[in-house]
Amino acid sequence: MRQLMFQKVGLQGKTIGPPMMLDYAPSELAFSKSAQFAEVAIPGLEQPLLQFVRGDAETLNLELFFDSTQDGTGPAAVAVTQKVEAFHKLVQIQGDLHAPPLVKVSWGDDFPGTAMGATETAGETFTAVVLSVARRFSLFSPDGKPLRATVTLALKHYATVAEQVAAINYQSADHTRIHVVSEGETLPLIAFDAYADAAKWRLIALHNGLRDVRDLTPGDRLELPPLVTS
Repeated sequence: MRQLMFQKVGLQGKTIGPPMMLDYAPSELAFSKSAQFAEVAIPGLEQPLLQFVRGDAETLNLELFFDSTQDGTGPAAVAVTQKVEAFHKLVQIQGDLHAPPLVKVSWGDDFPGTAMGATETAGETFTAVVLSVARRFSLFSPDGKPLRATVTLALKHYATVAEQVAAINYQSADHTRIHVVSEGETLPLIAFDAYADAAKWRLIALHNGLRDVRDLTPGDRLELPPLVTS
């Protein structure tokens, strides 16, 4: 059985407190992601045109089970309350953040989380906001200690603007995008491929602060700035 880890983090990625660990062997994991399209009605056509508006963040639903009956159910029984309440706090506002914390979820190298390009890859973490936490207690000791509980979490993937733009890597001249230099490439060749104009190599050199435009190394990452039209 693997351990599932929840690490609270701030908006700048700084960890908050120790991670919460629990044994986890789910029967299923449910992810969902959607894209939003607008309908553009054109007179005379059979159906409206669909125009992409934006993507939607991927959601993950988890069901966590807590059971302390291995420590007995009598007067010495250990309640699950403290462990359950730690997850309830994921939707509570923290004074220093003025919002609930983000949470990084990880569960082994092949965890099927959202991939966000170079910033976050499937098999590592799922960074999210916690939309809801539901708690259900199902077993109590004779003196009223909760011994079993089920916590249901609804998470929505979180990524900064910079992370999203880097992951998408827009391939058009009106967006800044990243180009990885290949063997034998020159700035004029890169400019021609990007802008259909080899003379635009100066724009790339200036934007990237290149002092020697001939000194390109395979694997270098260049920003290709958008063309400004008057």
